[in-house]
Amino acid sequence: MSADPSRSTVLAGARSGVSLAGYTTLGLGGPAARFATARDTAELVAAVTAADAAGERLLVLGGGSNLVVADSGFDGTVVHVDSQGTAVESDDGHTVRLRVSAGVEWDPFVAHTVDEGLSGIECLSGIPGRVGSTPIQNVGAYGQEVAQTIAEVVVHDRAAGRLRAMSTAECGFAYRDSVFKGDDRYVVCEVVFELTRARTSRPLRYAEVARALGVEPGGAVPLADARAAVLELRRGKGMVLDPADPDTRSAGSFFTNPLLSAEEFERFRVRAAERLGSDAAPPAHPDTEGRVKLSAAWLIDRAGFTKGYGAGAARISTKHTLALTNPGGARTEDLLELAREVRAGVADAFGVTLVNEPVMVGVAL
Repeated sequence: MSADPSRSTVLAGARSGVSLAGYTTLGLGGPAARFATARDTAELVAAVTAADAAGERLLVLGGGSNLVVADSGFDGTVVHVDSQGTAVESDDGHTVRLRVSAGVEWDPFVAHTVDEGLSGIECLSGIPGRVGSTPIQNVGAYGQEVAQTIAEVVVHDRAAGRLRAMSTAECGFAYRDSVFKGDDRYVVCEVVFELTRARTSRPLRYAEVARALGVEPGGAVPLADARAAVLELRRGKGMVLDPADPDTRSAGSFFTNPLLSAEEFERFRVRAAERLGSDAAPPAHPDTEGRVKLSAAWLIDRAGFTKGYGAGAARISTKHTLALTNPGGARTEDLLELAREVRAGVADAFGVTLVNEPVMVGVAL
C-alpha cells in the first residue's frame, strides 16, 4: 500500500485538450484541460497529490462507463486510472482473498474468477468499466452486488494525504451507493475481494437468470453456465459493449430503481391503478427495511417512453427502456434533454421522481 509521490512525473507529461468522448462508453464529452495516465497505485496517488497541491479541479477516470461529461469538457486535471495487477493474498481452500488494482477491466476480471473456480461475482458478468469504479456505486445486477464480496477498499484519502484501507462497514454500502459516491475525498486505488472456491454459482436470486438456466430461484449452476446466461441476457438488452451495436453506446441503466416507503408505495399503487386500470400489477420488491423497490424500466415504459423513443439525436435503446443512448451524432445536452423529458413524464404519470445512476461531470439534470 505504499506510494512514493516523488515518482510523480505523471502530471509533467500530461496532455492538454484530450477529448473525453473517446474515454466514455456514451462517446460524449468535451476536452480536458489536462489529461494524465496513472499506470500503478504510486502514480495514481502522486498524480492526485500533485493536482491537489496545484489547487486544480480533479476528475479520476476509469472505464468511463458511468459518466455523463459536459460538452464543454472538464476545466481541470483528468487522471486516467490504468493501474494493473491481481494478486492472491490468501487461500485456505474455501475462501480466496484477491487484491485487485483499480485500473483492471471488470469483465475480464470476472471471467478470470470464473475460470479459476471462484464464486461470488459470476452474475456481474458483462458490466463495463474498471474494478476501481465498482465500490463507488456498489455495482450490482441479477441478484448480486460487489458489497457482498468486498473485504476492504484501499483509498487515497485526499483530506489526510495518505493511503488507507477501509473495511466493508466503513464503505457504507447501500443500494447503488457508498460513502465514495458524491464525495471526492477518497480515490479508490485497490479493491480486496473474498470469493468462495466452488464449482457452482452462489444461489441464483434473480428469477430471470434462474428461468434462463432452467432452475428454481435459489438454485445453483456451474459457474460458467451462470456467466454465459447473464452475458446472453445483457446482450439482449444492449448492455454488453459492442462497437457494431449503437444501443451499447450508453452508460448502462440511466436511472436507479426507486425505493419507496410503505406509504409512498400505497400512493403509487393507487395512482398506477387509476392510470392503467385496477388489474395493473407493477413489479414491486419489498426489502428488509420496510421499503419497496420499483422497476424504473417499467415506469418509463408505462409512462409512454417505449424502446427506441427519441425525437432528437439521443434516444432510448431499442432493446431496453432503461438505457439512454448516443446512436451517433448526439451531444451531451441532447442526452440530458431526453433524460429530463423521461424523468418529468414518469413523475407526471406516477408521482415518482427518477434519480440518475451515472455520475454527472459539469452538468446536472
